[in-house]
Amino acid sequence: MIRSFIATTLFFLILALFETAIFSNLLFLPSSPDFLLIVLLYVAVQNGRLFGVISGFISGLLLDFFTGCPFGLNCLLRTIIGYIAGLFNKSLNLSGVLLPALQGLSASVIKIVLLLLISFFFPAGIKGYTLFSFSRLFELTCNTLLTPVIFMFLSLFERYLVVDVEKV
Repeated sequence: MIRSFIATTLFFLILALFETAIFSNLLFLPSSPDFLLIVLLYVAVQNGRLFGVISGFISGLLLDFFTGCPFGLNCLLRTIIGYIAGLFNKSLNLSGVLLPALQGLSASVIKIVLLLLISFFFPAGIKGYTLFSFSRLFELTCNTLLTPVIFMFLSLFERYLVVDVEKV
């Protein structure tokens, strides 16, 4: 379990740096794909709710450190998404294309709805977040199309990212 936790944290750290330093500075992209969200989906579905909550909190904490958003916002969002994804532990086939794409789409929609809900209650703390914009549509499309590809890539590291139930 410790090996999976360390490997997942390293993946999150590398992707958080990649996402915030490189993809956020590409001016031709209206918004960047959420790689951390996709990896969070993979490890939460493979390892369960507890691992999903912890992984969501860690990935959100890294994003909160690297971005200028209100501290704790990404922790809250990704902890909730990690818990929801962990509810489907070992019950979804992650090797296909359609089901992972639907997972990426639904997680992105949940993230957008949660951000809208939080921005409704704290309008001064969160920059205006619109549901119907080109950048939201671009993010949804990228996350939906990239999720099966990233899941296939992460399956190469399954022995490091997935908790071995017999050893726990």
